[in-house]
Amino acid sequence: MADLRIKINVDYDDFSLSIDQQISLTGITGIFGHSGSGKSTLLKVIAGLDKDAQGQLLINDTILFDSQAKTFLAPQQRNIGLVFQNSRLFPHLTVEENLRYGQKRKKNNVTNKPLDFSEIVALTQLESLLVKSVAQLSGGEQQRVALARALLAEPRLLLLDEPLSALDDQNKILMLTLLEKVQKQLNLPMLYVSHSLAEIQQLANSLLVLSSGKVSHYGDIHQVIHQLTTDNEILHQTSLSLTVKEHLPAYGLTSLVLAEQQILMALNDHLEIAKQARCIIAASDISVTLHEPRESSIVNHLQGIITGFNRCNAQILLTVNCSGQDFFVTITAWSANRLSLVLEQSIYIQFKANAVRILR
Repeated sequence: MADLRIKINVDYDDFSLSIDQQISLTGITGIFGHSGSGKSTLLKVIAGLDKDAQGQLLINDTILFDSQAKTFLAPQQRNIGLVFQNSRLFPHLTVEENLRYGQKRKKNNVTNKPLDFSEIVALTQLESLLVKSVAQLSGGEQQRVALARALLAEPRLLLLDEPLSALDDQNKILMLTLLEKVQKQLNLPMLYVSHSLAEIQQLANSLLVLSSGKVSHYGDIHQVIHQLTTDNEILHQTSLSLTVKEHLPAYGLTSLVLAEQQILMALNDHLEIAKQARCIIAASDISVTLHEPRESSIVNHLQGIITGFNRCNAQILLTVNCSGQDFFVTITAWSANRLSLVLEQSIYIQFKANAVRILR
């Protein structure tokens, strides 16, 4: 397992980036932050496109740069791929010629197996586009070409800087699905920058959050979302991964499993049985009751313990632990007072099937 060790400082007239962080290069790491937080600057430093940084950057024992030792590997020596928000293809070349250019930049293979041209073309669904000029392609097609070109160089790490920002919703969904497939099939670590947390939630297994040029959070995607919710930095929601158990078309429902407890959602027969599904539930869609609901049209009832009690103006944000999973619930201060809710109290949460939303 590879690790990226970042210890850098970048100072501009109006902005400073200061990071001391080790990132595990497994799966997809999302990098989130508001505009001006330093996301793109960080990727440029990692790629070798910003020479103003001070400090040190390593992948395992390989030094990418060390300002004190005056070591700096040029971008083409780092074996790191980069896909931007605009495709940056060569407009005078065909799709195949653009891809062949990427293949020429290939270093010693560091992926699980050598990649051949036809494999990447098939993986990125470009077979029918090879002879076309890139000027004839849609935005989504151009991004697929840019991705394939980066993959053909067989990088040890792929950086993606807002790659979906210029695409429509349909092409965003297609690209997210493709990126997930590429990562799993090639076992290629990725750093994925976006200002859209919803986008990152659909793809990443870990999350690094930047704020004013510094790392504010890093860790498992669900744990970081939990912390951001607790800190009132994002819309209150529960983020979780559930196993798909079965589809119940007669009832219009799909059954998911949380630690042997059933959670029902609106029927989604595109979900594969026994696979993990990423879900979110808005805190405002969950209610609480002191006793187990036995005669209710609300299908999901879970017993839990109140582990967090935070007041936000006239609202109360509860954290309720159910079978090891934290759920966030927003209720009015009036309701909290009427039910005499306190920390460590055993209660039930309930939510409708339609409250469980699948990410993508």
